[in-house]
Amino acid sequence: MVTRESPAAHLQIVRTREALREALARAPRPVGLVPTMGWLHAGHRALIARAHAETATTVVSIFVNPRQFGDPADLAKYPRNEARDVAICAEEGADLVFAPSVEEVYPPGFDTSVRVGEVAQPLEGAARPGHFDGVATVVAILFDLVGAERAYFGQKDAQQLLVIRQMARDLAIPTEVIAHPTVREPDGLAMSSRNVHLSPAERAAAPAIRRALLAARECWQNGERSADILRDRMRAELSEEPLAEPDYVSVADATTLRELKTIDGPTLVSMAVRFGATRLIDNELLD
Repeated sequence: MVTRESPAAHLQIVRTREALREALARAPRPVGLVPTMGWLHAGHRALIARAHAETATTVVSIFVNPRQFGDPADLAKYPRNEARDVAICAEEGADLVFAPSVEEVYPPGFDTSVRVGEVAQPLEGAARPGHFDGVATVVAILFDLVGAERAYFGQKDAQQLLVIRQMARDLAIPTEVIAHPTVREPDGLAMSSRNVHLSPAERAAAPAIRRALLAARECWQNGERSADILRDRMRAELSEEPLAEPDYVSVADATTLRELKTIDGPTLVSMAVRFGATRLIDNELLD
């Protein structure tokens, strides 16, 4: 049964697979899905607003997926505030919020994992073993349950986009995976639910990521095609910020994510950087 818990009268909240299917059976098509782990910010607002503008029914899922966290402590500290998130969904025009329990997504006896191949192995895949298995598994479940014509994801998680697109193609899931440009703070820091964990000093230091990416773009725009030089330029920029501790700095093919020696086509420059206990990622597409 569909329950109504939202401050907006039109917004429905459902918590079970059965209630979701019941609500969608009478929903106008096409359907747009915005998968989230909650703690919504301006980036999520942009995704919901775009889905609302481009589809007849907008579904937002709010589910902190334990299978994509390698560290239980990281899962435990992930910020949560469902009432706040639901209010944001209502403000941006969502029609349906799917907020299931862990047991609803992974019922007793659940014993399946979706593993995407080569594109999931480097970068975040190497730094966070098993992360993309968890992402691909939960997104495959959501795609199947919602049956949306379109699903919206932020470009900030560029590798995740490639993984989900590969998964959808390989499993013949017809949902179109749409990338939305990264939404940023005025100082260039990419919006992220993890930004809340930054101390004031770390927050002041974090825009070094964007400066490093733009330094690589400037080199490329000036005609530089050596990937090593772009990597060195980004590392040099990060080294100017004492609180920035890079996990990786990458210049890779934008489709395969294989590291490049020479830039001769669409290229993704990306990095993961720690500021204290908080790890942030960002990227820039050179195309």
